[in-house]
Formats: sequence, structure tokens, C-alpha cells
Amino acid sequence: MTRHDTTVTGPAAPGRTVLVSGAGIAGPALAYWLNRHGFAVTVVEKAGAVRDGGYPVDVRGTALDVVRRMGLLPRLRDAHVDLRRLTFLDEDGSHVASVDPHAVTGGVAGRDLEVRRGVLADALHEAVRDEVEFLFDDSVDTLDQHRGGVDVTFRGGGVRTFDLVVGADGLHSRTRALLFGPEERFHRYLGHCFAGFTLRNTFGLVRETAMWNAPGRAAVLYAVGDDSDVHGFLTFARAEPPLDAFRDPTAQRDLVAEVFVGAGWEVPGMLAALREADDLFFDVVSQIRMPRWSGGRVALVGDAAYAPSFLTGQGSSLALVGAYMLAGSLAAERDHTAGFAAYERDTRAFVTLNQDQVGEGDATLFPTTARGLERRNALLRGLGALPPPAEGRPAHEALVLPEFRIPR
Repeated sequence: MTRHDTTVTGPAAPGRTVLVSGAGIAGPALAYWLNRHGFAVTVVEKAGAVRDGGYPVDVRGTALDVVRRMGLLPRLRDAHVDLRRLTFLDEDGSHVASVDPHAVTGGVAGRDLEVRRGVLADALHEAVRDEVEFLFDDSVDTLDQHRGGVDVTFRGGGVRTFDLVVGADGLHSRTRALLFGPEERFHRYLGHCFAGFTLRNTFGLVRETAMWNAPGRAAVLYAVGDDSDVHGFLTFARAEPPLDAFRDPTAQRDLVAEVFVGAGWEVPGMLAALREADDLFFDVVSQIRMPRWSGGRVALVGDAAYAPSFLTGQGSSLALVGAYMLAGSLAAERDHTAGFAAYERDTRAFVTLNQDQVGEGDATLFPTTARGLERRNALLRGLGALPPPAEGRPAHEALVLPEFRIPR
């Protein structure tokens, strides 16, 4: 597979002001690299602080080079989850197969990273918090572009002008909506919904995942260590996204309970825990596909521009790589128009390759028919007899990071 290699040098542009909306993964990573290139950066985040906890995320391929260049690799290595086993169970709770997790994810043991999302977010924040302005408990309300910059009105009532604005505010990006219009124009629904939450680890799981499947339904228990808690996921197929449930946690709980009525294994206990969970996260499995990632003085990065869905396991990696590429392109080009164009030109092929991984292995984890489930189980039994892969998927490292010049 072609590796896209780019070498870029050019004049830096110190003094330009950039507002980054979102302090998850893409936002702080972008702030770090923009700051290194001489930009004055402000990050606004609607939460009151960097969000801790959360389910584990993967850092693979080209993204490993990004965190290595940031000096974060040793810290993230120490926090590596090191998941050791992935066990699949049939509808009656019987054992189907136990496999090395890398055989399913396309990762490489000893090289790729899996860390709690909060650990990665905290590491990125700490790397830049003393150099960048963070505005927590606030968000962008309106954007007004003009020849001299972007006038930003904040939900908290403040009004400021920035040279550039970047939306790093996730799948349901407010910045994208303000710039390009309603989400449905770019939202590619992949036919599944999921509910994630934390529950007590009464199952004896240690650094392993157990997944129960019935046609169109899956229940997952994910133990990232020897903690007293596990991550629970309930995933189900649905022809159309349940739009009426998005802003109503009670409706979300009712919908999941209705879908999983009569399910066996540990599902009844998971549904009971779901009712009491204070960290429920409900969403659809989907991607964002856009013809362009910028307009005028405003651009998008990470999930806001190109969410790949959790089926690829590449959301955090694309966010890290995209942040590096956007910051360097802005620093290397003569103006923001050329910088945004270079960012898209040099990054889009990598993004598309990774988004297209849906359907090449991971999506088959959630079959919607009995026949599909039988085929998947047969495939898993074969994988269980194989050694873990020595090489990752080519898409994960299909871009070689350019050496953008950092101003002195």
C-alpha cells in the first residue's frame, strides 16, 4: 500500500491567534503543535475540566510517531492497558473462541498502545497547559468571519476576535454546524447504536474482554486491569438512528432495555447496572464524511471533520495525526488558505484509508443475522489457533509524518 510521504519547509507565522474549540484529544494535541510553531492559542471546553476516566482508546501506526515527538511515549507506555484475551460467547452463553486481541484489532503487541481515554487527554493537557490559555466551562455560541479575523461570541457572554478558529469538538461538532450546516449532511450512520457505562467487576475479569452475541445484539464486559470496575457496552442494530433518544437519558435506558429483553448471560445484570449508572454514554455508530474540512478562517480536526467510528479503533489516532498535520501546514504555508489546503491535501488519503477499514474485519464482530453470526464464529475459531500478528494494518501507518520547520 502506498505510503504518503511529504517534506515541508517554509516561513513560520508567530503571533497569529487561534481559538481551538474542544479539549478532548484533537484539541490539546493541536494546541501543542500550534504553540510549538509560534501561534498564540486559546482552547475553550464546555466541560469544567479535562474529562478523566472513559473507555480505553488505541494509539497506533503513525499516531505513535506523533506522541513520540511530543515526548509522551514513556508515560503512555506506563499506562498501557495490555489487554491479554478477547473471549467470544454465543447466545446461550457457551464459549465460541478466545483470541489475542491484536488478531481482531489489527494492532501489534509490544508496539501499539491502548490507554484509558482520560489518561491520554490528561497527558496532552499537561504537555501544553502552561503555554496555552484554557477556558473551561464555556463554549462557542456564534462565529462571524470577516476580512480581519473571526469574531467569536461565547456561551458565557464573552466576545473575542481570533485570526483563526478550529473545531475539535467531536462527532456532534457545534463548530461544524455553524460553518457548514446540519450534521445530517455529513453523518454516515453505520446501522448500530451503543450504550457505554461502568459497573462493578463481579465477573473475575482481569485485563480481558468478554463479548456475548446474538443476531443484531452484543454485550461486552471490558476489564482494563484488576480494578473493581469494568466497562460495559450494549450494542444493537437499528435501521434508523433513534433521534428522539439522544437528549433523554431515560429514553435511552428504556430503549436499550427493550432491545435486550429476554437476553441471557450477564445481560440482565448489565441492564440493572445501566439503570443506576451515572456515566452513561449513548450514541450511534457512525462516521463523518465531508468534501472539505475548512471554510474561510475556520477549520475542523479529528472527529469533527472525519470521525471514523469505533469500529475502526482509529478515532484517537486520526485526531493526533490530524492535529500534527494541521498545525504544521499552517506554520509552513504563506497564509491560512494555503495552510488549510495543504492540511487536507496531505492528510485526506490517510483519513480515507482508515475510515474505509469498516467492513474489513471489525464490523463483522456485530453480525445482524444468524448466518452471519455462524460465519463470524467460524472465523474466530480459526484466529484462535494463530499467533498474534507481527505487523499492523497498512492503513494505520500509511502516512509518514513530514518534518515541519519549528520557528526559533
